[in-house]
Amino acid sequence: MALQIHKWAGLFMLAAFGIHVIYMLGRIEWRRFPGSTAGPDSLLPCFADVRQALQHLGWMAGKRPHPKFDRWTYWEKFDYWAVFWGVCILGSTGLILYNPVFSSRYMPGWVFNAVLWVHRIEAILAMAHVFTIHFFIGHLRRHNFPMDLTIFEGSTDVAHVHHERPAWMDRMRKQGTLQEALVAGAPHTLRMVFYAFGFAIMGVCLYLFLNSLVHGIDLMKYFFA
Repeated sequence: MALQIHKWAGLFMLAAFGIHVIYMLGRIEWRRFPGSTAGPDSLLPCFADVRQALQHLGWMAGKRPHPKFDRWTYWEKFDYWAVFWGVCILGSTGLILYNPVFSSRYMPGWVFNAVLWVHRIEAILAMAHVFTIHFFIGHLRRHNFPMDLTIFEGSTDVAHVHHERPAWMDRMRKQGTLQEALVAGAPHTLRMVFYAFGFAIMGVCLYLFLNSLVHGIDLMKYFFA
């Protein structure tokens, strides 16, 4: 059943990705395109992200002041586009491998060897990123520990925003949009549900990750024996 579950999960991922793309296209102001895709509310990378990333490294070394981030930080943009193109690569190669007998009607056998390795390498890169950089950012930083609930609540704490994204707060104050952006926090009972669900998913993912490392080592021994 492992392969079948893998295929179902892949189809679910592609469906979610398709819904996201439709939502994203619906959010674009096409009358002002491409200008509407730029600015501080956009997830598209810009030169300011490079400057802030270098300044952030300088702050970590104690040499420069902390950068004043706006709505999106450079690492969030990197996270978003890494996943976006990662899903494209995993999805396209996964669909080819979903039914190799059908796919073999339209492509030679050597393509399957290349596609299989691209699929595996992209999956390994995704897991490595999730369980190092993304896991730390989402759960282990001081103001996020033990879990960033933004994914569930759709909002974040004002003090958190003021601390990490002061440029966004200042911009909303100047534009007069800060008050209308404020929403009530989720009830404590609902937050407990969020934490329970989040920790359950984290536990399952860590279990699968550790098992993949164990079996990956065995697989490498098999290949290089």
